[in-house]
Amino acid sequence: MRVLVTGASGHIASAVVPELIQAGHEVVGLARSDASAATVQALGAEVRRGDLDDLDGLRAAAADADAVIHLAFNHDAIAAGKFADAVAADLAVVQTLGDALAGTGKALIGIGLTRTGHAKRDAAIDANPRSAVARAIATFTERDVRAVLVAIPPVTHSTRDKTGFIPTLIKIARDTGVSGYIGDGANRWPAAHVLDVGHLYRLALEKAPAGSQLYAATEEGITVREIAETIGRHFNVPAVSIPAEQAADHFKVFPFITLDITMPNADTRQLLDWEPVHPGLIADLEDGHYFTTD
Repeated sequence: MRVLVTGASGHIASAVVPELIQAGHEVVGLARSDASAATVQALGAEVRRGDLDDLDGLRAAAADADAVIHLAFNHDAIAAGKFADAVAADLAVVQTLGDALAGTGKALIGIGLTRTGHAKRDAAIDANPRSAVARAIATFTERDVRAVLVAIPPVTHSTRDKTGFIPTLIKIARDTGVSGYIGDGANRWPAAHVLDVGHLYRLALEKAPAGSQLYAATEEGITVREIAETIGRHFNVPAVSIPAEQAADHFKVFPFITLDITMPNADTRQLLDWEPVHPGLIADLEDGHYFTTD
């Protein structure tokens, strides 16, 4: 298949693109800058210059593809306090992609979660403004699009992870001299190695039925305290509980420290015969590559 990938120079795409190419698919990566184009080309994909603000160009690129994998999102907007603006822009993008694929039966694979019927989990899903994007993608099944949602765990780790949850916590620990968590640190973050996530995307492209909700977590939930303690050992700094009233100051622009969610993956494994094989989060942290400064 000829597959258009947005966010093709990012961390997730660094695993998805090679996985697709190795399986014989033709990948076209959207690139908005010379640096992004060089990264996409180095992965072995065809470069299509453009950005997500050019909806006409995006529509044409999607219409020229057999499937679209939408990985792009303006994460910088979160730190800038413009999360709502980024979500609104992403809604326009998925609407454009879906319109281009409507009536074709082609795949649109996006990131997100739909409601599960479990009150606590649904509350966490609804609290994330990006849930509106997931709901929009899901509606395209009614317009003959093979819409598939992949729930990416909040911690997607690898040697290529430079800006995610773990590098953020490490930077905070380095800057403050303590490795922090909130309360007893029992809240959990699901995790997966990016190479296992890349493999799942290939299986989703090839086999997932329309309307599928897939969970890309290989570990359903790891306590933030265990993560903080592991970071603390590597820096030789204490892992400490940060009082809730001090959290905003201590963790600065990182609003997800209190996130508590699990991602059961048994159904996804069974549906796609997905068998993760790469190291878990704590093993990846113990490897030490997250703590190098080069």
